[in-house]
Amino acid sequence: MQKILVIDDDRDMCMLLNRFLTRQQFEVIEMYNGKKALEWLSVNKPDLVLCDFRLEDIDGKQILTRTRELHPQVPFIIITGYSDVKLAVEVLKLGAYDYVTKPVFPDEILITIRKALVAPVSSIAPVAVSSEKTVNGNRKPAVSGPIEKYIWGNTPEMKNILKQIELVSPTNYSVIIYGESGSGKEAIASKIHELSKRREKPFIAIDCGAMSKDLAGSELFGHEKGSFTGALNQKTGSLELADGGTVFLDEIANLPYDVQVSLLRVVQERKIRRVGGNKDIELDLRIIVASNEKLWDAARNGKFREDLYHRFNEFSINLPPLRERHEDILLYARHFLAITNQELGKDIRDFSREVQQVFLAYPWYGNLRELRNVVKRAALLTDAGQVEIQALPFEIIYHDKLNYEKPSTSDLPNYVPAPEPAPPVTPKSVVNEQSLKSASIDAEYEMIVKALRQSNFNKTKAAKLLNIDRKTLYNKMKQYQQFNNL
Repeated sequence: MQKILVIDDDRDMCMLLNRFLTRQQFEVIEMYNGKKALEWLSVNKPDLVLCDFRLEDIDGKQILTRTRELHPQVPFIIITGYSDVKLAVEVLKLGAYDYVTKPVFPDEILITIRKALVAPVSSIAPVAVSSEKTVNGNRKPAVSGPIEKYIWGNTPEMKNILKQIELVSPTNYSVIIYGESGSGKEAIASKIHELSKRREKPFIAIDCGAMSKDLAGSELFGHEKGSFTGALNQKTGSLELADGGTVFLDEIANLPYDVQVSLLRVVQERKIRRVGGNKDIELDLRIIVASNEKLWDAARNGKFREDLYHRFNEFSINLPPLRERHEDILLYARHFLAITNQELGKDIRDFSREVQQVFLAYPWYGNLRELRNVVKRAALLTDAGQVEIQALPFEIIYHDKLNYEKPSTSDLPNYVPAPEPAPPVTPKSVVNEQSLKSASIDAEYEMIVKALRQSNFNKTKAAKLLNIDRKTLYNKMKQYQQFNNL
């Protein structure tokens, strides 16, 4: 069993990683202190190290440097809350195999870990990917350097947004970015920081919707030791870590109302006070926020402080959803395919014409995030030179059969409607004769489809609606032939 050392002063994060990696048949050693981790490394050798960049006692870079001295062949993966490229390049040059950004997604980190464990020794600290290496029997495509994390579309709407970014970046204005979930709001915030005078300082992205209401204040402002039950050590908040740079608060409308009060003082005076503290800490930072709902409407409904809204509303950018940027769909899809090729060591050249037509017809309710996940899944299932339609999920292929509203394609050049797929096989055609049992199957089928539609094909939510677990839902879906592509 391969041994993974997890170093993070966030015990909850260690516990979650331990549970997840243990289920994946890894042995996990948890360390909450950088110095103790180095002591352990001096007498033990893990198969891989997974380390948070920001620790209470020492910097993650110091652990990385020392690990390279002790165990030069052990892959080292950094977990960081920063999403700027400069930090990524820095840790890669120091010898890290790769890095992952918070929030950590299990599938993403598992792919990175497995890729690191099978990588040749010469690529433990890559700066550029070499050609003709093989991973799992697949030829790795030649790449001259790292693929850009973000790309920008060619539609007039995106070109106009780029102009707005160039206009506001040199200023110190607060910015509100409006857009649906998954549409690329963080990419815009990162670009504003990159073009600003603060580019050499930290860029910290925080998902306000993912923070616990009880711990949101601690996450943002930090806390003093003993300030509440479980506060075993002093914690530096995300706002303080961003001092001199830019902080990006995503889904700001989800921030608890009492925390909004404290945040108002930060915006007005650029000062914070840690939870349980008695002195102010002055900060120099720029604040960019994002929301998938209009903050003015949230303020009128009493969900968001009106005075805080006016403080943030010095400049706003409206990001259109992907379904309104048809010309960019294939551009983004090919970008995600290139990234996935690197991750999986594959050389998939393109999508079949049929897949391209389906992509152009689908409304992409999850925007770029949904498109990225569909491409990653399809690439994983593809062994040939191009992605075929069989690799796409059921809900993408048959969206028009499930009462989805098709996007307008009148302004799409050279648009060819997606081919009509063969009608799905219903449970009734599976059984030879009508009976009480077949009627029960039909009713079950209708309930599953209804739950999937209501949850926008989120299997976890659909399982909750049906009052069954996710595994049972998958087993039920596999009983019907129309779900055999999931």
